[in-house]
Amino acid sequence: MTQKIDYRLPLMLLGGLLFQLLFWDELLGLNLLLYSLFIMAITFTDKDIPFHPSKLRTALPHLAIALYIVYNNATLAIITWFITLLVYLGTAHFVLLKSSATALFWGILQVISGPSGIIIKLRKTKLGKVNFKPILKPIKYVVLPLVMVVIFCTLYSIANPIFEKYTRLITDNISYLFNAVFNFLFVDISLPKCLFIVLGICITAGIIVSVDSKLLDEVEIGKSDELIRQRREKNKLSLFQDFRTLLAGNQVKKKLALKTENIVGVISFAALNLLLLFLNGIDFSTLWLNNNIGANKNFSAELHDGTNTLIFSIVIAMLIIVYFFSGNLNFYSKNKFIKILAYLWIAQNAFLVLSVLHRDYDYIFYHGLTYKRIGVAIFATLCFVGLASVYIKIAKQKTIFFLYRINSKIWYVLLVILSFVNWDVLIVNYNLKSANQIGIDVNHLMSFSDKTLPLLQKNREILLKQAVVEAEKEEASQTAAIDTVATGVAVATTNKVNATTPLSQAEKKALAIKNAKDAFNQRLDNKIEYFLQDQQKSSWLSFSYLNWEMVESLKPSH
Repeated sequence: MTQKIDYRLPLMLLGGLLFQLLFWDELLGLNLLLYSLFIMAITFTDKDIPFHPSKLRTALPHLAIALYIVYNNATLAIITWFITLLVYLGTAHFVLLKSSATALFWGILQVISGPSGIIIKLRKTKLGKVNFKPILKPIKYVVLPLVMVVIFCTLYSIANPIFEKYTRLITDNISYLFNAVFNFLFVDISLPKCLFIVLGICITAGIIVSVDSKLLDEVEIGKSDELIRQRREKNKLSLFQDFRTLLAGNQVKKKLALKTENIVGVISFAALNLLLLFLNGIDFSTLWLNNNIGANKNFSAELHDGTNTLIFSIVIAMLIIVYFFSGNLNFYSKNKFIKILAYLWIAQNAFLVLSVLHRDYDYIFYHGLTYKRIGVAIFATLCFVGLASVYIKIAKQKTIFFLYRINSKIWYVLLVILSFVNWDVLIVNYNLKSANQIGIDVNHLMSFSDKTLPLLQKNREILLKQAVVEAEKEEASQTAAIDTVATGVAVATTNKVNATTPLSQAEKKALAIKNAKDAFNQRLDNKIEYFLQDQQKSSWLSFSYLNWEMVESLKPSH
């Protein structure tokens, strides 16, 4: 009896052709939404990928981001599109997962397993008397060694320029040979396009063929948010108990272990609270009560140099709290005092985060918005979320898995929400509106994406003035340097008869202003021209409303 062809095989081919049609030589826009709809159609109709509420809950954010990209194909939105897709695939294929972070990792594994999925389906397929299994069997002896060779060739090429030279020579010759043979056999077919279709087939296979592993599906099945008191086994210590052994010694194995652990915790939290109280007291007097903050203050040293350390210390603080409240100490009848000290430390760490936000606000107020300063605010917000979840963990006797699950979900939701903000335009618009207060860094504003071009064009005169100011400052510094050098060589040049007459200071200044204006205008005009050229190369599949609106507003009037 002839076995029927698995319908997923032609579906993989269709997915590869659609992938090439949507993305070859295209920008990312409407094509991402169309591909998302294709993915939803095949995953929601496949009987081997059952429907469950989590599948729908993760599909909706992905479709929302895909729709937003049709309006604004910002880089962050595109990155979030990939992340939400991976979370959706992880959740869709592994029904029992409970956390977004695990779903993300499992989604990555699902996609890269595409070639394996193709082989699995082909091995089970027969065309009449043709059996693919004997043909595919030797592949497993080639694929893994080939992948390892490619990885290590890449690493060795980075480490050794001479090795990289010979490797590039070999790969270029192999590439040339393949192209020559392929173009000879298939005159009107492009090898790169065929390889792009193969990539699309592998991705489609990764989307629809589930990784057959109960271990992956059930990795979180035994995890719970509620902490349960467990009897300790003398001969079987956990990782946390191993650490406690270092602190309490043999008391871990005795009835007094919890009492010892409680005393150590009380002493630790009391000392840490006093230390942090001293630090917060300094911040309170020098930051919160100081009304003499000015633009000349070194905000960078106080914010960027210290924020990473402060955030790292807060993470360590949360880990210490989790360490003490990860086991039976939560159920100890005399743990009220250690809990109060832990709550106090959480509150002091929250004040520490507020101090970071205060510094960040001052920096933005006096020097404008940048991605780093926005990043500091986001990291501080995440620290607040972490501290709040740790408080709930102690108060409600929750597990470490609860912290992992709830924080990963909040981070995921926050990423999706932040992706709906046009950050480049927000930053440039804020800095331009606050130009009189913060000044303008022309190079910084020109470094943002093409989304800011209408704003830059609209405020061309303001930017020109600032470019002139920067040129004048540069000219003044160069003139001072030249005058210093000229003093030493003045005697040697006085006797020259036919020397060229030097420009006056006014002429030099006028020339510098003209050059500065010409350079800026040329730079902005080139950026607009390159953007318009890129948009002309793509088709309707790359459509994004904001890009279309920008093209209409930036087109030459003639």
